Formats: sequence, C-alpha cells, structure tokens
Amino acid sequence: MSRTPGSSASLKVIYLLYIVAFLVFLFVPLVINGVLAFNDKDSPSLPWKGFTLDWFYSAHEERVGVFNDNIMMRAIGMSLRVALSVCVLSIVVGTLSSFLFVREKFWGKKFFHIAIIAPLVIPGIIIGISILVFFHGLIGVLRTLFGAQIARPFVKMLQPGFLPVVLGQFSFIGTVATLVISARLRKFPIELEEAAMDLGSTRWGAVLRVTVPYLLPSIIGAGVISFLLSFENFPITLFLIGHTPTIPIYLFSQLRFSLTPQINAISVVLMVGTSLLVLIGLGVMRLKKTK
Repeated sequence: MSRTPGSSASLKVIYLLYIVAFLVFLFVPLVINGVLAFNDKDSPSLPWKGFTLDWFYSAHEERVGVFNDNIMMRAIGMSLRVALSVCVLSIVVGTLSSFLFVREKFWGKKFFHIAIIAPLVIPGIIIGISILVFFHGLIGVLRTLFGAQIARPFVKMLQPGFLPVVLGQFSFIGTVATLVISARLRKFPIELEEAAMDLGSTRWGAVLRVTVPYLLPSIIGAGVISFLLSFENFPITLFLIGHTPTIPIYLFSQLRFSLTPQINAISVVLMVGTSLLVLIGLGVMRLKKTK
C-alpha cells in the first residue's frame, strides 16, 4: 500500500516535533544551569537578581567561588589524576588487546573475548563492591603471609584510594577502549604491513610505522572516551575512593546537605572543559584522517 501525500507530510511534522522536543529536553536544562551560575542570588533559582562572578571567583565566607574552594579544587585534581591514569592505561592495554583478539589465534579466544566484554553489562555497583571485597581479602592474605609490618606498604596501596579507583574504573573502561580500537584494526588492510616488510622493515617496525598511524584516530577517540568516562564515574568510585574524593563524589556529598549556585558554577566549568576536550579530540582525529 502506497503512502498518501498527506500521511507523509504528517510523519514529517511528527518527526520534526520529536526532534525539537528532544533538543529542548536536552539543552534547556543546561542553559538554565548556566544562567543560574551567574545569578547574583544565594540559592540556585530564579528570578534573575543580576550578573555576578562570585560563584566562580570569591573568597568571601558566605560566597566561596569554585576556584577559591580548596576542597573542590583537590577533588577536581583527584579526578584529573584518576582520569589521566585510566586514559593512558586503557589506550595501552586496549591497543595490545586489539592486536591480540584481531590478529592472533589461541586456545580459549572466544572465552577471553566474552570475559573482556562482560564488565560492560555488569552494574558499576557490583564491580565496585567486588573489587573492594577482593582487595580487602588480598590485604588479609598479605598480612598473614608477610606480617603486618612488611605488608604495610602494599596494604596502603590496596586500601580505598587512588590505585583501587584507577583499577576499578579501568576494569570496564579498558573494554570500551579495546572495542573502539579493534573496530578500526579489523578494517586495516594487512597487505600494507606485508609490503613494508617486503621493503626491509621488521614486523614491529611495520606495525609502528604503518599500522599504528592508521589506528591513531581510533586511539585518540578511545583516549577521549576513556578520560570522560573516568572523570564522571560515580558507582565504582563511590566504593573505592579514599579520603580525597573525586568531583562527582564531592558534588554528591554537597547536594545532600546544601544547594548553592556554586554547584551550577562547577557544572559550567565541567561542561566547558569536556566540550573543549571533545572538540580537540575530533579536530585531531579529522586532521589525522585527512593526512
């Protein structure tokens, strides 16, 4: 049955209304959040009382700006440290894992491939609790085998803090990086590597000079995704963080007791920062593809 011109026009109108509603639902809260960050009012609400930058830069006791809040800046620094560590770890392991699963044949390949994808479907709360329990048990084993004094440096590393958070986030973010990089590696014509080796290059030389440059856009993309996923991660981090929280954990703790436009201000800072990171990543990827 053919569609009538009227029904086709109606579908286009419905589709257009859906797109408009989706964009309004997505961006209007962000715009309101940005406006409230500059509102000269002690609560994050309308009406508009005037423009101010106090919620960004202010050392006043009643209005502490984001960049004057030492605790918040330490939380941002912790998030950056964790995100950069997870990003580097995910890129390295993700690239090596991609070559392993795409190029090599070994016993149990399907099983290990399923195992590496499994963290994507496991809730973050389960991953966080499981890693916390595992480290707690490992600490007990180390103390039993080596004594409390000798095991103290290892116990300090395995207690909730920087290292457990990095490893916990990497347990699923590394999977994302592997999938992104391996998807491009599957499209790579292996004949280019063989041609390089025919011209006198070694296997590793061909990989580094031919294959890796081809994979660079996906590696950059995987790095950006890994950084952003780590920076905003909440469920895994909540169980594994130590005394210095990451920014999502700190904001959650603040929202439980008080709500000030400082929350809107840090949201604006994070939105601008992540947007710039994504734009830089897309620009570098496009530049590499055009070369």
